[in-house]
Amino acid sequence: MKVGVIGLGLIGGSMAIDLKRRGFADGIIGVENDRLNGEAALKIGLADSLASVEDCVAASDIIVLATPVNAAVDLLPQVLNLVVGTEKIVIDVCSVKEAMCQVAQGHKARKQYVATHPMAGTEYSGPWAAQPNLFDGRACIICDVEESSPKAVRKIEELYDALNMRVTYMRSDAHDMHVAYVSHISHVTSFALALTVLDKEKDEKHIFDLASGGFSSTVRLAKSSADMWVPILALNHDNVLRVIDTYIDKMKAFRDAIEDFDDDKIRSLIEESNKIKRIIR
Repeated sequence: MKVGVIGLGLIGGSMAIDLKRRGFADGIIGVENDRLNGEAALKIGLADSLASVEDCVAASDIIVLATPVNAAVDLLPQVLNLVVGTEKIVIDVCSVKEAMCQVAQGHKARKQYVATHPMAGTEYSGPWAAQPNLFDGRACIICDVEESSPKAVRKIEELYDALNMRVTYMRSDAHDMHVAYVSHISHVTSFALALTVLDKEKDEKHIFDLASGGFSSTVRLAKSSADMWVPILALNHDNVLRVIDTYIDKMKAFRDAIEDFDDDKIRSLIEESNKIKRIIR
């Protein structure tokens, strides 16, 4: 089993490590546009060799698109063109799924494409961010499963089983709505909090000295790459805007209660928010 990974950053590189280490893949063929990233990926051992997209697809049984989603949208039709008439399988790992599924719709090789989103990651990027065991115990969502061949789906289920992930199934439009609530808004609020603190606190030493565990964990996502998040927010535009509007409403409710010294309202809002403990422990 040869696995081609196009984009050897955090997600692609971490997949490469464990797919090889756990015996799912006999070899990893990488594709990297950035020369320094490619050299680093080889030196770290994320890939056994580097190749062009065409040569990678030709030599691989499974091809993983692990680029930012805007690049993946452009790449997917090109890669599907290269697998027509073969049994090769193509997957992506992007956190926006409807745009990916739309661009594959009607393609001759659509059955060979499985739309996936492994729900794992950190705030870091690049080949140096790749790490073993990143996916253990996390969820992977496979979208629009009926559009893919059962044989391809089974093989990709095996791939994610090797990564110790639990697989769930969802429509691509529903996926994008739900990740807007549980992932995308978290990043937007983290970016906004970081901007707020940087705007109001000009002494960086004070930020360092006073930053508690709560602040650090809340603002951690603000370290995330703009190259990854600009296209995510653009392609999931409508869902993200709806969530931001709801978030602003909740922030205004807190602001009004604080402005009015309304302790009962503040308590009510906090206690209502505490119900999240039923979902996340």
